Amino acid sequence: MSGYFGTELQQHLQAQAEASVDFIRTTPGACQTGRTMGCDDPDRFGWELIDKILNRDGICGFRMIPASKVDELKSRLAKGGFRLDTWDVFVADRLGALAASEAIVRRGLPDGLVDQDKPSEPEGAYTARIQALMAASGVVPFSGSLLAGTLGPATTVVVCDETGTVAATAHGYFAHNSYSAYHRYAWGGLVAVAESQRGRGLGNYINARMILSVFRDLHATHIYELVSTSNIPSRRMVESCGLRPDPTVVCGAATPSDSARFTR
Repeated sequence: MSGYFGTELQQHLQAQAEASVDFIRTTPGACQTGRTMGCDDPDRFGWELIDKILNRDGICGFRMIPASKVDELKSRLAKGGFRLDTWDVFVADRLGALAASEAIVRRGLPDGLVDQDKPSEPEGAYTARIQALMAASGVVPFSGSLLAGTLGPATTVVVCDETGTVAATAHGYFAHNSYSAYHRYAWGGLVAVAESQRGRGLGNYINARMILSVFRDLHATHIYELVSTSNIPSRRMVESCGLRPDPTVVCGAATPSDSARFTR
């Protein structure tokens, strides 16, 4: 009951990440990146494992890597024919993020839209509609199991219109295991807004609602979100919710040098 979604490759990678949940939870340097196998400390995780993942899956996620080590990481990956696509990291602690996000949510939703409960069935129709909106927005979805929180603490927030059509969604969860300095940091993302609903402030609202949930329901100490350097609207969105750039760390995904970027 996993609710894999997307292309054949995307579903294969989701299944691989899910099958490795226990390994990720108990292995120093491993982290759960949702869409792929992941690592937050290459030195502890070891290049033997990283190379094995890259050779098997063709992709490996990297989270919260010190910026001072990124050039070394890129060089090591290039030797194997892989490149590292990166995202800027925006971070906030509980105090800063809650104040900004509470103010956004207090303004309420535009007319005709309502908050919905999070999905509870990995393979349910509601979960599939959430995944479909993510995919249509250019965001590679997580599996239904991860979105529903059946594999670990997670929150998926949703707004629908009066017909039940999913208008906006976002997700937060704990990516890092107990060996990591980021163990209590929640990752937030998968923000998607239906094209017909854009321009109404829904991105800020759904992101803020997700942030409230990771602190109130999951009891995170911090939250971080990833934004590509060129994505100005998303940078404004996360900053409106109290997050600020942290240039000391970088997140990314290693893919074959001749491949397209895995997700926006």
